[in-house]
Amino acid sequence: MKKLQVSYAICALLSCSTFAAQARADNWPGWLAPQLEQHPDISAAREQLLGSWATADATDQPLHNPELYSEVERGGEENNFRVGVQQTLDWWDRKGARKDQAVSIRQAAEAQYRQLAMDRTAEVLEALIEWDAANRAATIATAQKDHFQTLLELARKRQSAGDISTIDAELTFLFLSQQLAELAELEVASLTAESRLRELLPEWTPALGGISKDEWPTLPSSLSEEALLTHPAVETARANWQALKEEAEVTRRAARAEPTVGINAGRDGGENVVALTFAIPLNVRNDFSAETRAASRAALEAEARYRSALRKQRFEFEAALAAWQRFQQQYGRWQTVAQSHVESGPEMLERQWRSGDLSTADYLQTLNQRAESLLAGIALEKQTQLALTQVLLTSGQLIAATVPPSAQTN
Repeated sequence: MKKLQVSYAICALLSCSTFAAQARADNWPGWLAPQLEQHPDISAAREQLLGSWATADATDQPLHNPELYSEVERGGEENNFRVGVQQTLDWWDRKGARKDQAVSIRQAAEAQYRQLAMDRTAEVLEALIEWDAANRAATIATAQKDHFQTLLELARKRQSAGDISTIDAELTFLFLSQQLAELAELEVASLTAESRLRELLPEWTPALGGISKDEWPTLPSSLSEEALLTHPAVETARANWQALKEEAEVTRRAARAEPTVGINAGRDGGENVVALTFAIPLNVRNDFSAETRAASRAALEAEARYRSALRKQRFEFEAALAAWQRFQQQYGRWQTVAQSHVESGPEMLERQWRSGDLSTADYLQTLNQRAESLLAGIALEKQTQLALTQVLLTSGQLIAATVPPSAQTN
């Protein structure tokens, strides 16, 4: 029984650096690769790859098998018979063109596999970024809710003591109610992101954490033509074009007549006979020029699609790079302007409120604005990381995927 053996691996390695989980900073890429391999989309892509390889193997085979034939007839008192073999010749070397076509089919299949693996890795990283941001935002909202809860109790005590008015206590309650609604939304977002990660990564748990902020790579400011040509999406389009070019050549050669030669031996009228045969089709009613034109047009269409894919990939990279640079710039400004202020302020504000230097309304409004500033920083950081993921994806640097190097049957 034959068993197809395939050696493959997906290594989620950045070209400039690596991603690392907070709990698995030692070998996050090594942990991520088998997780991706378990996803049904990767399994389907692997089977599609192997099917394309089988198609390439079939394309690379000889075109004509020899034919064995026999003939028996009764002539008077004699039994006449002939046994022979004949072979159609590949006179115009169609097999040579089909061999080149098989190479292009394999290249297209492998590039398509790498593209899907890269897309799936980007989806995983984006899900990790979304979860990390939602989780941190929910943590801030929870702390804000707890703070308002404590503040409400203090406000009621101060109201009983006559330090603040009833309106101040009611205002605190309104802020707390608003915070509860916002917290519910953020918790749902966190749970949704967590569920998405569990679907993508079967063994992931919240304890593994998200992506370490210190492991993001430094990107090139431009994408070279050589790197652009090796992007899986561009490489797939180019390989498909080459395959159709070879298909057009195969069709052109197939339109030419190919001879069939044979040899037979037997007995005729009691005598031993040996004969040579020769046959050639006469392409007089159909010269197959329409098939040749159709194949040529298909190749021209594939070339245009390749040019379009090359152009599209270049502009997508430039747009993604510009977006990342803008988010990176704004996030840097937020860190410079807001981070130090929002991290050192609650205790001082509370002391001012307790001493009466700050009204309850101003105190609550300032606390609310501080939380919104923190959430804005998380949102900017998330968008920066998502934009960077898109830059890596459009430049082809997100993942180095090793497709099956060989398929052997035993």
